[in-house]
Amino acid sequence: MSNYPLSYKLSWLPRFLKPSLAGDATGFAPIAGRLMDPLPKQTVRLAFVGDISAVANRSAPDCDPAIKALLGTADLVIGNCESPIVDRPSAVLGTKLGTHHAMSERFLAEAMAAVGIAREKLVLSLANNHVLDQGVAGFDATVATLKRLGIQTIGLAAAGPVERFAVGPLALGFAAFTLWRNTDESLFAGRVSMEGDPARWPREASAGVDLLSAVPHWDWEFRHFPRAETRALARRLAGQGVGLIAGHHAHVVQPVERIGGMVVAYGLGDFLGTAFARQPWPGRVGGIFVVDVSADAETRGRIAAYRLHPFVRLRDGDHERLVPVAALEGAIRERVEARLGAIMPRCCD
Repeated sequence: MSNYPLSYKLSWLPRFLKPSLAGDATGFAPIAGRLMDPLPKQTVRLAFVGDISAVANRSAPDCDPAIKALLGTADLVIGNCESPIVDRPSAVLGTKLGTHHAMSERFLAEAMAAVGIAREKLVLSLANNHVLDQGVAGFDATVATLKRLGIQTIGLAAAGPVERFAVGPLALGFAAFTLWRNTDESLFAGRVSMEGDPARWPREASAGVDLLSAVPHWDWEFRHFPRAETRALARRLAGQGVGLIAGHHAHVVQPVERIGGMVVAYGLGDFLGTAFARQPWPGRVGGIFVVDVSADAETRGRIAAYRLHPFVRLRDGDHERLVPVAALEGAIRERVEARLGAIMPRCCD
């Protein structure tokens, strides 16, 4: 059984059809910020992308050159693998209906090549509610496929709450976890990290890390503003030494907040469509969260600057086309900019 409350389940379809702008809009930060002046001489660039799935694509997406160039500037790209990677889905009916996700190894490889993400620079979180959609065998196949492709993973229970990566001169730690699951807890236990309480992470887990980032699968879907409980968890994470958060699960863009020296992007939306092929337009707006981290000796591991780059996934036959908001024209650009302007200060500079 899933762990979603009944009220959440009843609201899923209405909110999918009409993503909500209701909520507390106070206290959020601009779409871009510079936290160090002057900027450090040496930085490491992280690019966080949203949920990745083949649900809305039968072939690899087309990608605007500006998005491809942006992703190409990153030293590490971190995203959420929202679909198990299997040759043949075991949940055949659910996969056809879209309730159970799946994608092929070929689709993932071609999609990442199309958007300009090199496999050796890609880290995918498996801590999400859909990772066991194709059963334990599908989960095992996903882990094995990503290893074979040379794509690094986070969010596996066996790896512990914090996983370390050497990126340039920095030691970076990533804590990926999901608060939601679509099946029995017994299936997630021992496979997927669900430890969202930072006070329970062993102290030695993040010892010697220059910057600790959290990649949570949290909050409620199709709501542009995070719930009070989600914002409270962000503060607890900050209090336990987390310096950066990039969240998933909402499937729509959510705002950015600064908590002391920490920066949190509550929700990046979908990078490749994960709901249905014919999705209402607010759910087609995503964000690429680019963060520059100081690698100078005096300020090592501090966030120097950040920017959320919004884009839209447009339908193009049997797949999607990723387009920056600045490249849109006419009514769709006006609608997207108005929606983003209601969520984040100075979103469309």
